Order: sequence, then C-alpha cells, then structure tokens
Amino acid sequence: MNWGKENKMNRIFAKDGRTVMLAIDHGYFMGPVTGMENPAEATKKLIPHVDSLMLSPGILNSSIPTNFNGGVVLRSSGGSSISQPDITDELLTLEAKEAIKLNASAMAVSFYLGTKHEHQTIKALTKAINTASDFDLPVLAVTAVGKALEDKRELKFLSLASRIAAEFGADIVKTYYCDGFEKLINAVPKPVVVAGGPKLDSNRAVFELVYNSMQKGAAGVDLGRNVWKNNDPEIMIKIIKEIVHNNITPDQAEEMFRDLKK
Repeated sequence: MNWGKENKMNRIFAKDGRTVMLAIDHGYFMGPVTGMENPAEATKKLIPHVDSLMLSPGILNSSIPTNFNGGVVLRSSGGSSISQPDITDELLTLEAKEAIKLNASAMAVSFYLGTKHEHQTIKALTKAINTASDFDLPVLAVTAVGKALEDKRELKFLSLASRIAAEFGADIVKTYYCDGFEKLINAVPKPVVVAGGPKLDSNRAVFELVYNSMQKGAAGVDLGRNVWKNNDPEIMIKIIKEIVHNNITPDQAEEMFRDLKK
C-alpha cells in the first residue's frame, strides 16, 4: 500500500486501527427514511463523534460541512429502490474520478451473492476496484443481503461473500455479525467493518452487537438506524465510540447511558 492509499485509509480508521463509521446512505434506495429526513440537521451533533461517514455524493455536497476531516466513504452503487420488488438489481453509479473530486477516502460498492444479480454486482465491484486503483482510492465492499436473503446472515454465507470481496481486491469488507464471527475474521485478510442493519429492539442489543464484534476481531462498526433512529442519537454515538476505542463493556455502556441521560 503506497502513501496515497494508506493516507486515505488513515482518514477512515483512527490511530488504533479501528473506526466508528456512521451510515447515512440509506436514502439512495429508501428515500427520506424516518430519522434522516433532513441529513444536515440529523448529523450535526453526531459527526463530531465519528471517525468516518458512509454516504452518497449528493448528501455529502448538500449536508456535510466542508471542515469535516474524517473519512468519507462514498456510496458508489445503486439502481433500484424500495418501489421495486427486487433491490439487488444494482450497478456502478459513481466513477472513481468523481469520488476523487469530492476528496473521498473510499468508494462503497454493494454486491449481492446468491441472487440473480450476483454476476453483475460482482462485476460492478471489480470494475470499481480496478478503476479506483488508478487513483490509489480504497474500495469498501458491502456484502449486501436484501430482503430475499435475510436468512443468510450466518457464518457460511457471510464468510463466502466476505472472502470473495477480499479475493477481488476490496480494501475493506462490510458485513454482518454472526455466530462464529471470529472464523470469518480469520478467513478475511482485510479490515472487516460490521453493519448495524435494521434498528434493534433495545440499546443493550446495540451495545452487545458492537462489543461482541470488536472482541471477535472487527476493525469497526458502520451503524446508521441504530444511532439516528434512537431517541438519544448523540448519547448512542458517544457510547459506541467508547466501546470501539476503549473496550467498555455492555454493562459499562448502560451505566454510561444512564449518566449521560441525566
């Protein structure tokens, strides 16, 4: 890894090699999702506490202050919305040279293993990896599942998808936490960031997801709805940061939540 790519990776990951990434790219297929109707307002108190953002180029341009100096991971694939029966019909929507113009730290591309669009989405991922290499721009591969694959959040499938992403040259892999997660980590020779997915039932469940992910070897988390859909999003992101970077336990996280709530 040369200086340019390493510098971009260091914007995403803190000095300890870990990242608190805030996902706010849901609008690219969900529109104005609850809690993120106004991205500028919703993120104003959150971005001081994150290491990096995952978002679309339009929201970066319109809603994020230009003095934000963390990592910028740009959503670079899409093509279908929740108005369609199948959201897996994606292609590359952003070229590497456009991402560089926006001073991006990385491109984010989803691929849908096990669907009829597996081939085209892997092709989009590899195209992004190949063209991004011209600019020493990292690529984050998202092992997307979608509604049709909700039951695939298990070790065998996620390890397969994550290893394939690494084999093709993705610099970062984003996937889901699962039982036996440490085996996935051992099989993927790239930093793995854990997705939050839909909003969980309790704060405790979020704390346990983040803590377990980090203890089993994740390089960070990329949470969205489990932060900005919470009634106390700023408190949540502060606590997630403490779990990721300072290894506080779920019990300590709950105590911290009560203290900050007061």
